[in-house]
Amino acid sequence: QVQLVESGGGLVQPGGSLRLSCAASGLRFSLYSMAWYRQVPGNEREFLGFKSYRDGRASYAASVRDRFTISRDNAKNTVYLQMNSLKPEDTAVYYCAASGRSRPTHFSEYDYWGQGTQVTVSS
Repeated sequence: QVQLVESGGGLVQPGGSLRLSCAASGLRFSLYSMAWYRQVPGNEREFLGFKSYRDGRASYAASVRDRFTISRDNAKNTVYLQMNSLKPEDTAVYYCAASGRSRPTHFSEYDYWGQGTQVTVSS
């Protein structure tokens, strides 16, 4: 049974930083590209970026490219999302996802999803 479990969310002040983690189990982690999405109630799920399992390259949404970084530790079956210079509009539930494709660009290409972790950016 595949599980993706996000952690690290919480309340942070504007301009602050936060690192989210996503621990995977039940799959060959090194053969999955890992992504982060976020969602605000009433809105569609928003792609943030992914890191390919094949070449390790990352691709990001333009809205976060200069502030967010995805990394992965295959030995720990964990993917991270480092978020810097956080803004109130970054408030959302953050999800990690796993795809067997090398460069998945659409949410329909992801095989597994976590339950999400809440990030609130507020003073």
